[in-house]
Amino acid sequence: MSEIAIHVRNITKKYQIGALQERQDTLRDLLVASFRAPFKKREKSDNQTLWALRDISFDIEKGSVVGIVGRNGAGKSTLLKVLSRVTEPTSGYGEIRGRVGSLLEVGTGFHPELTGRENIYLNGAILGMKRIEIEKKFDEIVEFSEVSKFIDTPVKRYSSGMYLRLAFSVAAHLEPDILVVDEVLAVGDAEFQRKCLGKMSDVADQGRTVLFVSHNMSAILRLTSETLVLEKGQIVKRAPSTEAVDFYLSSGYAESGERYWDEDEIPVSSAPFKPIALRVKNEQGLVVNSIRSVENMTIEFEYNLSAPISGLRVGLYVLSTRGEFIFTTFDTDEPSMYENYTVRNSGHYFSRCTIPANTFNEGRFVIGVNASTYRIKRYFQDEQAMTFTIDPAGAPGMQWPEQRQGPIRPRLFWQIEGL
Repeated sequence: MSEIAIHVRNITKKYQIGALQERQDTLRDLLVASFRAPFKKREKSDNQTLWALRDISFDIEKGSVVGIVGRNGAGKSTLLKVLSRVTEPTSGYGEIRGRVGSLLEVGTGFHPELTGRENIYLNGAILGMKRIEIEKKFDEIVEFSEVSKFIDTPVKRYSSGMYLRLAFSVAAHLEPDILVVDEVLAVGDAEFQRKCLGKMSDVADQGRTVLFVSHNMSAILRLTSETLVLEKGQIVKRAPSTEAVDFYLSSGYAESGERYWDEDEIPVSSAPFKPIALRVKNEQGLVVNSIRSVENMTIEFEYNLSAPISGLRVGLYVLSTRGEFIFTTFDTDEPSMYENYTVRNSGHYFSRCTIPANTFNEGRFVIGVNASTYRIKRYFQDEQAMTFTIDPAGAPGMQWPEQRQGPIRPRLFWQIEGL
């Protein structure tokens, strides 16, 4: 029988929405809490409980590389935090057999007042490594992170990108038995993301266990052999990654050409931006899930602002069903739109994008949405908001029954000249 690296039984985690989560770590804290209790106002309990995880059980064998996918709010990050002992479960238990390297948020485990060098040694000590072991890996960690010039600078002065580079490098190089990685790689640039994915592949080849949360389906397919699909705090599918990704992509989206966001799918940090709905419309303005490639199509994003936002840009990603990006566009890409909407006042909005006919090849495509202020704040993002299907009827070249390769099928102008 294979050795089990992660053993999880009946883990449940619930939160009280709007309630302050207090811990009484000292006798003084306990006495103060007891004194305040009679004077606190009673809160209504209706609809105040959020079940982040519900009765989750699974085993992961040593040396396995397992992906975890699901919508925003499905419980992916909460599960990793419970397994990494960042937060305690409400009920149930998990057993981790081996030392764990976790990268759940940018700079997880870093002390802001310490330098990069000091944080490397601190993280190694937390993992139970001896100083001589850390020293053997030190140069490799610094070289990979590309922050050698700032290694003796307190990390509180690092940019988010520098923080991420060093944090990932430490987590991956200090030889944990189990590497737990959340979707923090989205913070880095494309080249660094490729380096990180390559390093995780190396870690997996060394026989160590990897848990990897990502919205990037191509990364999941490339790195993992098996994937868990989470939906509303429960495991709805566990299968080889190809089968699990196909299940997630085919069953996780609205099939009507319209998607509404539930309250529990919208992070509190999105405020004052609140997504309402996403729609695909044909040339007649009807909401559709399938559209002909020779027709113009409109993607409509409906949202609400409870307060003004300066520099807001609302964007769309279009991806293949395997996670490869085809293009990205924002509603203020045109200079005139950028100038007219420097400040977007509170109110109800629709941002509509028209995609010209003869853009897509036949197949199924994914729409992602983004609302952000450039390099300042990301209010909301859902990289797999919904899907739509392209029907190639009437497209150029249909006289041949062969399938055209690639995600786009433009109608191009040709000339034939005989001499």
